[in-house]
Amino acid sequence: MIGPLLIGISWILLRLQKRSLSELGFNKPLQRLFEFFAGFALAGVFATSQYLFIAYFSDFSWRLNPQLDALLVVESLRWNINSVLFEELLFRAYLLYKAIEFLGPKKACLLSAVCFGIYHWFSYGVFGAWISMIYVFILTASVGLMLAYAFALTKSIFLPIALHLAWNVVTIFVFSNGPLGDQLLIASSGELSKLSTFEQIFTSLIIPFIYIGSAFLLMFKILPKLTVLKSKSVSTT
Repeated sequence: MIGPLLIGISWILLRLQKRSLSELGFNKPLQRLFEFFAGFALAGVFATSQYLFIAYFSDFSWRLNPQLDALLVVESLRWNINSVLFEELLFRAYLLYKAIEFLGPKKACLLSAVCFGIYHWFSYGVFGAWISMIYVFILTASVGLMLAYAFALTKSIFLPIALHLAWNVVTIFVFSNGPLGDQLLIASSGELSKLSTFEQIFTSLIIPFIYIGSAFLLMFKILPKLTVLKSKSVSTT
């Protein structure tokens, strides 16, 4: 798997600077666990709502894939985890850590977001199709900005991994929308109603941007307050 390899490379680069993986958030296990589950729950709720609305607007229901078996589940989860770790350890983690050192958090996060958006032109295969390129860049660069700030504010890769992984697992594995084909749930048989322009905008833009806004709220408001409350409770014991 590429994830452990990139962690190993990050460790070597940090050791050359006489630093450790704690610079990437491999510390404070209880805090990192809470950040991971908070991010995973938030992303999971919004990703699920997106596909429930699509089913509602298109007048169909989701049903269990009759071809589902244990091997398919394991392979799908392995693929999702591996792809998320690759992107997070490439675009966040050490490279973003160093960019923050040289450029400061705002410029570094913006640069990371732009690179993430451009990268998805090629990973989605839309390079050259200008309308698709604009849509993909706006959406994925916005997500990239959210994930970059998740790293910068928590000084850890665990929150961005959770925000990214939950969205991908729900989208690709649970609702079978991705390169792996039919996974856990598939659309019920029958002719599907075409989404109206508003319904397409609502499901493909409004819900993701509400999710991004909620993630920023989590990062800027909720997690800092919980950290302060935790430190106060520890100091009084």
